[in-house]
This record gives sequence, structure tokens and C-alpha cells, in this order.
Amino acid sequence: MRETTDILISGGGVAGLTAACAFGSAGFRVVCVDPTPPITAGDAEGADLRTTAFLQPSIRVLKAAGLWSRLEPHAAPLQVMRIIDAGGETPEARLVKDFDAADISDAPFGWNLPNWLLRREMVARLSELPNVSFRPGIGFARMLPRDAEALVTLSDGSQVATKLVIGADGRTSPVREALGIATKTTRYGQKALAFAVTHDIPHGNVSTEVHRSGGPFTLVPLPDRDGRPASAVVWMESGPEVARLASLPVAEFEAEMTARSSGILGPLTLISRRSIWPIISQIAKRLSGPRTVLMAEAAHVMPPIGAQGLNMSLADLAALLDLAQTHRADPGVLAVTEAFHRSRHLEVQARVTGIDLLNRASMAEAPILRDLRAKALEALYSARPVRQTLMRAGLGAGRKSSTTSHD
Repeated sequence: MRETTDILISGGGVAGLTAACAFGSAGFRVVCVDPTPPITAGDAEGADLRTTAFLQPSIRVLKAAGLWSRLEPHAAPLQVMRIIDAGGETPEARLVKDFDAADISDAPFGWNLPNWLLRREMVARLSELPNVSFRPGIGFARMLPRDAEALVTLSDGSQVATKLVIGADGRTSPVREALGIATKTTRYGQKALAFAVTHDIPHGNVSTEVHRSGGPFTLVPLPDRDGRPASAVVWMESGPEVARLASLPVAEFEAEMTARSSGILGPLTLISRRSIWPIISQIAKRLSGPRTVLMAEAAHVMPPIGAQGLNMSLADLAALLDLAQTHRADPGVLAVTEAFHRSRHLEVQARVTGIDLLNRASMAEAPILRDLRAKALEALYSARPVRQTLMRAGLGAGRKSSTTSHD
């Protein structure tokens, strides 16, 4: 027998699970599928050791999804975004600039959580929603859009008739491929190492990007680990250099990462395995098709700079949820899918372009280019109105906020 639902979500990553929680909490019937079951323990093989910083505007989405009350106890607040230029002859910090959320808001910039923990809490939330069916181990196979519905065939041969298909199934999205939507992809020859560390000096809720060459070395606050301050690290370098670093014995790796951090938190101690992630920029030519929308990495991929990636995905979700609420009887009508494309595509293009430029600047190898980067940072920081505008743009906000999103 053919199953019917309001919304079928292809993708059980953080974005897809959040979408399932949000639409389920809003009363829609939801089926969420992913061929790979989520790994919900940090010490399990294949666990995603990266972290996500949820910026202020994303908290509204998490609250509406019934997730924030689960996540907040595990979150580390991000009060200050610190940028360090260490592009001189040695990797010592030669320029340090702090962007403090207090300049524009009563709340922190955001809150940081491990990705594996996000999956754990999201799967637990889905189990509370009787109108949501989460099916790990089953994937999207193909679909046939019709006037009144889309008929989706899953990898186990079952069929689901749905009003709306949401492709949240990653940078190689099967849903996007089924629609025949092309992408523009930029490859940098970079990869990222993701891991966790402890250190002697407390991070003080400061997220730090250290720029030298190859890409930023980013330290993001985590809750204390066994009584010691802890941080998540994303270290971007060329592919060959990442391979070399990943193969180093722990003691040598700790020495190199401490030097690359400019020693700002003292000696760094590795407390997790090292995982490797490719770095690209990618944007879909369109964000919608018949009875279908694309969100998250199915729609846009960017280097992990400025905590933009998943927060853009949640902005996709917020826009789509608002549109679907106005067409509850049929959330997959053209008025929803076309409006979603129009409302998100230009902003996505602008942010992907901006992050691309920042990443290229962070990769600078020539001393003269690194000197120009430092001078640009000094100039942007020194003008308070410019500094505030940059911070609001990073949050996706256009005015001073008194948001207390953590309430």
C-alpha cells in the first residue's frame, strides 16, 4: 500500500533532523529518510567530531522545533569572536582584534555544540513526535512529481506520496540530481582537520580564528572536560599538509598545533581522534523544482568560516516553514517552492561569495599578501560603525538586537 504524508525529507544530518523536528512540531506529517543511520556517541567509530555554533537567529528555529531546551544545557556560549593575524616571519600573534557581542546585543553571538550530540538530541526529540517517521538505513531513490503530489520511491522499494519533498541530503544530493539541477563548485585544494583539545588557559567564551596561511586555525569553546578548559578545533590547510599532520604521532601533532595556535591558550592537548573533511564552495543553480525544495548542503556549501554554514541552513528552514504555514493544506504548491527560491537564492549567493573571499585571504602564502590582510583587518576593526555592521551581517541581522535567545 502506498503511504501518504505531507512532507518527505531526504537527509538525516543535522539540517535534515532539525527540519523533521520543526515541521513535526508544527503539526505536519513527516517522513525523514537517510541511508546512513546517525552516529549519536562521540567515541563511536565515524562520529562527526566537528561542532556547530548556532548564531542568535537560529535559536528561534530550534525553539520552534522543541530542540533548544534539550540543547542549551550542553552548549558553550560564544561571547567574543577573536581574529588573530599571525602572518609574520614566525607564527606569533602580531595583530589581535576582538568582536564582542555586547556591542550589538544583550546575548552572545551564539552557542557551540558537538555535532554528534546534536544528532543524539534530535533523534530523541523525533521519538516524541507521533506524526514524524524517521527511517535511518533507508534512502531516497527516485521521484515522480505530479500536479497534486510527488511520488517518491525509497531504497527499500516502498513508495511515499507527499505534498513536498525537501532535499537536505548533502553536497551530492540525490534529490538535486533527480531534479537535474546543476551546481557551481569551487575547489581550493584544502582540507580541514577537526578534533578537540584541552588547554591550561580558559577560553573565556571566546571563539578564535588564527590566520597565517593555508586557511584559518579556529578554536571554538566547549564545556570543560574533566575539569579542564576545552575547545573544538578546525584546522584548514592544503590537502597534502593535512595528510601529513593527520599522520603525526600525538606528541609531534600537539607541538605543531600549539605553535599554529600562536600559543594563545597555552599548550594544547589532543583529546579526540583527528577527522578530515574536504573544503569546497558550492551553490545550486536553483533551490526548487516541482514539489521540491533544496536546503542546507544540497543547496549551498562553503568553507567553515564565521559559523555561516548550518546557520544558513536554518535560515533556509525558517523561510520554508513560514511559507508552508501559509499553505498548510498543500505545502508543496508552486507558491511555496517558487517563493522559497526567490527568498533564499540571492542571499545564499552573496554569503557563499563572501566566505569564498575570506577563505582566499586566509590562504595567502606570500608575505606581502599576508601584510595586506593584516592592514585590512586593522582598518575594518578601527571604525566602530563598520565593525558593528560586520557583526550584524555575520549574524544575519540588520539592527541592534536586545535578543535574549538563550532564555
